Parts: sequence; structure tokens; C-alpha cells
Amino acid sequence: MEDIIRRFETVDQYNTFNNIETLHPLVSVVDLSKADPRTGSRMYFGFYTIFLKDVKCGDLMYGRHTYDYQEGTLVFISPGQVAGVKSNGEIYQPKGYALVFHPDLIHGTPLGRHIQDYHFFGYQSNEALHLSDRERKIILDCFSKIEYELERAIDKHSKKLIVSNIELFLNYCERFYDRQFITREKPHQGVLEKFETLLKDYFQTNKPQQFGLPSVAYFAGELHLSSSYFGDLIKKETGKTAQEYIQEKVIDLAKERIFNIDQSIAEVAYHLGFKYPQHFTRLFKQKTGVSPTEYRSLQ
Repeated sequence: MEDIIRRFETVDQYNTFNNIETLHPLVSVVDLSKADPRTGSRMYFGFYTIFLKDVKCGDLMYGRHTYDYQEGTLVFISPGQVAGVKSNGEIYQPKGYALVFHPDLIHGTPLGRHIQDYHFFGYQSNEALHLSDRERKIILDCFSKIEYELERAIDKHSKKLIVSNIELFLNYCERFYDRQFITREKPHQGVLEKFETLLKDYFQTNKPQQFGLPSVAYFAGELHLSSSYFGDLIKKETGKTAQEYIQEKVIDLAKERIFNIDQSIAEVAYHLGFKYPQHFTRLFKQKTGVSPTEYRSLQ
């Protein structure tokens, strides 16, 4: 793959690259089969991009990482991210579809106010959404409704209907990811158990004193997952956020160590990874209803 980056700042630039007429300057449904055959390259997107890949055409590049994706997957890219296809110099014919929309399209809309809630825009490519045949039909139906609005003359209803259908599409994707967390056993097998082991091991070393309290990003990295995907997976498994899960472990350990009267409360806080004792006291009281000192007096 050439070590160059094709930059697409506007929807029109991406449409032109793929031989697609621009019907709206801020949104497009791109039929990739209309694009000319090409070799793989890295691409910068200045807008939201969702790929529905129908055929295998090389290794998907996402940042500097590769993912050998299967047919029928959805990959989500946020504005400012770099992705592309690695084809080892071979020419291939793109197929499938892309939904692209510029952030300006959703500014001032309900979708614009909560677009950050769709965490899958922060997932890595190896966390792509794998669709069943029925789910794929629903996705294509959403694309079809957006296309229908784009092919009509723009009127006062156009933006509302286009944005509403994009939001409907994203809401379906949330549902399908929930299903994927449950059904894709092999990739997810033992993630919670491994997380618990890593969490336990962390506090049995001097890492808390060296690095402080463990972060969600630390465990996600150890498990080779993005923070967003890891967090959503733990929430689906436990009903708690990964951060809440970590804090509960910290409080459980604190309860044990507080009763060691050979250590001051400040020393307990330090050995758990708190930079400042008052932060430990605040969290402990928030979680238990009493301060560490009050808790110690209960023994």
C-alpha cells in the first residue's frame, strides 16, 4: 500500500473520487461498485463515514493497525480519523456502500447533541459490527430511505427526515452491537474473567505506587481492545461501567486494609494508588456513606 494519505475534507470530494453525483453537500450514500478499480491507500476523512463492506478486498487499515474483515461488516469512522485498505499493490474493485455525513449536517439537531453517545465511532476496526442477513437488510433499508430523500428536491422537510433516518440507522447499530456482545463468544470469551485477574494482579504489585490508580484504558490495552469497546462490553456483562467496576474493587480492598491499624489512612490511600489522601476519603465516603476514619472505628 502506498504510504500516502488521500484527504477528503468534504462529502463532494469523496463522491467525486467514487464517481458519485453529489445530491447534497453534507451527506451521501455511496455505492462503491460505481468507483473505478484501484489499489489500496490510506484515507483521511473530515466527516462521519460508515462502510458496509460486501466483499473482501484486502486488509482494512485503521490508523496503523490492520484487520482482515469479513463480508457484511460495518466499520465506523469519526471525522479526523484515517482508514483505508491494504491491497499489497493489487488492483481491486470496491463493492458495498458507504454512508457519509458532515458534522455540519447534524449541528443543532437532537442527533448532533448526542452523537458522542454512539461509542462505536471510537471502536477499533477489529471491533467492527458483523451483520446477520436480516440485519443487513435493515441497514440497507435505512440507506434506501436516506437516498430517497437525497433524490428528491430539497424542501423544508429534507434535513429533518435525512437526519432522523441517520439516527434511526445508528440506533439499530446500537441494538446490533448489543447482540454482538452476547453472540460473538469466541472474541469475547473470558474478557470479564481476564479483567478481574488483571485488576487483582495490579494491586498485588507496586504498580499503584508507581502509576497510580488503574485506568480503563490500561485494562483495555492489556486485553487488546479499544477503551470504548471494552467499556461497553463490561457494561453489557455487569450492568456497571468499567470505571465503576474498578472503583468497587478499590473500595473492597480499602475496607480490608483500613482495619490494619499499623497503617495510617494516608498510607492506605497511597498504597492503593491515590495521589492525594483526600481523594481517597471522598471516594470512600461516596461509596460507603462514611469516611475511612469512621469506618475504621466500627471494628
